[in-house]
Amino acid sequence: MEGPPKPWPTGTAERLEPLVRRVLAPNPSPFTYTGTQTYLIGEGDRIAVIDPGPDEPAHLDALIQAIGDASVMAICCTHTHRDHSPAAAPLRQHTGAPIIGCAPLALSTEGPRQDAPFDTDYAPDRILADGERLSGPDWTLVAVATPGHTSNHLCFSLEETGALFTGDHVMSWSTSVVIPPDGDMAAYMDSLYLLHEREDRVYYPAHGPAVDKPKQLVRGMIGHRRQRERQVLRQLEKGPQNIPDMVPQMYKGTDPRLFPAAGMSVLAHLIDLERRGQVERSGEVWQIAS
Repeated sequence: MEGPPKPWPTGTAERLEPLVRRVLAPNPSPFTYTGTQTYLIGEGDRIAVIDPGPDEPAHLDALIQAIGDASVMAICCTHTHRDHSPAAAPLRQHTGAPIIGCAPLALSTEGPRQDAPFDTDYAPDRILADGERLSGPDWTLVAVATPGHTSNHLCFSLEETGALFTGDHVMSWSTSVVIPPDGDMAAYMDSLYLLHEREDRVYYPAHGPAVDKPKQLVRGMIGHRRQRERQVLRQLEKGPQNIPDMVPQMYKGTDPRLFPAAGMSVLAHLIDLERRGQVERSGEVWQIAS
């Protein structure tokens, strides 16, 4: 999907509401939209940073300028994809703030191709469990466990304003990619249902614009995923198929550069359906379960 008209506010600290500022990183792509959005929480001299983003010198300089004379109490990461957490380490070195948030992942047993999208150097000082809190003088962040996009994904709720920082779990510009083996479609759907039951006022995702009707969007995302599941089953009702044959039929009009990622989401649906006994596979070929 194309981004909004330029110029984009890359490197500029934008005030979104009294306790929230946003700094856009210079890493636009078909997977990151206009780039990763880092959020600064708090109005006073003690703040938190959510999703520090990629280890890009220009982005780090922009964050340091936005932080100014304030003390950073916590550097919080929603998950450890390379567009989200690598700047945590140099920002910790500059500010002395601890890295607090999601757990690290250990995927080396899956081979380098599975490690490639992840920040394998991520080393948190403290891992937050679901419901744990971080507090500053005028803000309180609560961890909300939302596995699925990755197994270690967290959202962060800002109690004082009803804002939820959703990382890559929910975005308004695109659906989240779920890539096995770490990404899990069943867990992702459970996390969507969890968010649908909450009463958050607004979502601030790591990519794309804010979501001012959260329940409506999440309800639509749940419906979209169920529709994709039905698409998978309809494709296999025509006969056994492999994923590269299924994707162009299921994602007509999609940028072909996104087909590999779409194929991973199809695989995530197939694995979920396989666990539920609805499909089966022989090598790379999938079919309706006999």
